[in-house]
Amino acid sequence: MTTILILLSLIIASGLSFFQYFYKNNIATKVTYFIAFLRFLSIFLILLLLINPIIARKTYQIVKAPLPIVIDNSSSLVDLKANQTAKQIFEKLSSNSKLNDKFDVQLYQFDNDFQVFENLNFKGTQTNIDKVAKSLQSINKNSIYPTILISDGNQTAGPDYVYSFDKNNKVYPIIVGDTTAILDIKINQINVNKYAFTKNKFPVEVFLQYNGDKPITASFTISQAKTIVSKQSVSFSNTTKSQIVTVLLPADKVGTQLFKAQISANINEKNKYNNAKNFAVEIIDQKSAIALVSKTNHPDLGALKRSIETNVQRNVTIIKPIDINTLTDYSLLILYQPTTEFKKLFDLNKKVGLNTFIITGTSTDYAFLNQQQSHFDFKMSSQKEDYLASFNPQFNQFAIENFGFENLAPLQNAFGTITPKTANTILLSSKIRNIETNAPLLTFVENDGARNAYLFGENIWKWRAESHATSKSFENFDKFIDKTIQFLASNNAKKSLVVNHESFYNSGDALEITAQYFNKNYEFDDKASLTIAVTNQITKAVKKYDLLKTTNAFKVNLDGLSAGKYSFTIKEKNSNDTYNSFFEILDFDIEKQFVNPDQNKLKQLATQTKAKLFYPAQIDELILELLKNNDYQAIQKEAIKKTPIIDWIWLLILIAIGLASEWLIRKYNGML
Repeated sequence: MTTILILLSLIIASGLSFFQYFYKNNIATKVTYFIAFLRFLSIFLILLLLINPIIARKTYQIVKAPLPIVIDNSSSLVDLKANQTAKQIFEKLSSNSKLNDKFDVQLYQFDNDFQVFENLNFKGTQTNIDKVAKSLQSINKNSIYPTILISDGNQTAGPDYVYSFDKNNKVYPIIVGDTTAILDIKINQINVNKYAFTKNKFPVEVFLQYNGDKPITASFTISQAKTIVSKQSVSFSNTTKSQIVTVLLPADKVGTQLFKAQISANINEKNKYNNAKNFAVEIIDQKSAIALVSKTNHPDLGALKRSIETNVQRNVTIIKPIDINTLTDYSLLILYQPTTEFKKLFDLNKKVGLNTFIITGTSTDYAFLNQQQSHFDFKMSSQKEDYLASFNPQFNQFAIENFGFENLAPLQNAFGTITPKTANTILLSSKIRNIETNAPLLTFVENDGARNAYLFGENIWKWRAESHATSKSFENFDKFIDKTIQFLASNNAKKSLVVNHESFYNSGDALEITAQYFNKNYEFDDKASLTIAVTNQITKAVKKYDLLKTTNAFKVNLDGLSAGKYSFTIKEKNSNDTYNSFFEILDFDIEKQFVNPDQNKLKQLATQTKAKLFYPAQIDELILELLKNNDYQAIQKEAIKKTPIIDWIWLLILIAIGLASEWLIRKYNGML
């Protein structure tokens, strides 16, 4: 069709030119032929632009195999006196002309984050090699490429990096730091719950490690202030390189209690920083009891119990409705798929007034539920339906982040209509496939201080499993459930300024405080202006920051504060509402725990990816191996570029020149 239109344009342009200059004109000069050609060219090009044909051009490009060169920018390299060596290796590899000719050299650096190389300062407070693996896989998708990793191999954050890298792409680790074994004893890890209950004992599990050959006996102590609360001897030898010590400590004071674990021996150690670790426990005076009531067994019950009890302040009892005779021992009721057997329980709760979390499903008796509550009207059929979740970013009852609700498995419930009879705040709405139902999936009702929640669907256990499959941790799901239970377990009237923070942090950990401000109608006010003043209780130095607005909260990042005790005040400028509290940063630099690079781990990584471990003196060997490897050849790729002719600017210029030239020649020859 386009070809026919172009031929038609040629005929039209020729006809108009002939009619203008040759029709009934018996005398044709050279000038006449020339300006006739200009008229023909101008008309044809104008018609060609109107047709706008697509011009296809083939281009060829040479695509080199990527060669990521990644260097560790964490402070552990400074402690191992390997930072200058690492920098020299990085510069030698990145500037090698032969490598740059063969490969598309990509320069990166990492500590806790992975980023394009900018400037090395070796001040990173965490090392996350797993993030290197995932970032490179995302950047170089569907490519076969080698990776050069310059690091001491000591990872302090993230999953085990050995199995994170694509085993089909070779990783060549260059180990930096003195690999000579150094005599050292250290506290490798302390496991302790953040919370304990007064008048009880809480366990502390300590992992001790010895690097040496001679048998030694060390003294291990746990102290609080200047008082030693536990002391014992620990023996190490050439065959016993590690010990696990478990201690039960008394919880006799309410509040945040700071302890110090320390190990010492009569040996000459190079690094004594890793001989001691501080840890803290918040002692609370009560534990809230939650009744999870269900007529039948279901995987949801176990998932909810495990998730809720990750917060040690809570204890969940799974119980049948007919077995409950009193509610005085509970602070919250979770009613799982209520039926007529729950009648006695509903009657008891009308007198006590406990907050409830009602979860429905395919076994729920909706006719009975319509009689027992006044928040929703249910008209449900016997047909089952799968409901997907849709997150409401305007939810303002408490701070909650969307960790991917839309991607979770659907919950199953009876098909029908759910009509609200009173005001409710929806956290998750439901949809069937991709069609919004305009009905809630998870919603909250608050009347006269009483708080109730409704989840319209069973199989929430799948959400917990999928959360772990996605992030390798139950943390996101458990935090979501924890905040839901925390909201329901409290009957306090809603405050205008609500702040979330921890009582203590480790040095180097992310220190983030979130806040929400609500107007008189208890709606989230995104126009609020929140500031925070942080005071060091020892030096009395004050630092002020603005809180930045996110979707449904305000946040401030206080990374970089030194270890110590701090008080802080958050203030809303317009209303002068304030919140006062404190937190403590424990003196603990995880990057100073190492006396040697992790040679075994890096060697294992090289073996896993069918590559080889190299040392700083073997850089030339590494370069030679990469240059000789025929698996990484440049590829010539054909690309077809399609361009509409209307994008050719020079055609417009040519039309303008043609028309202008024709007019000037006609003017000069008196033909106007």
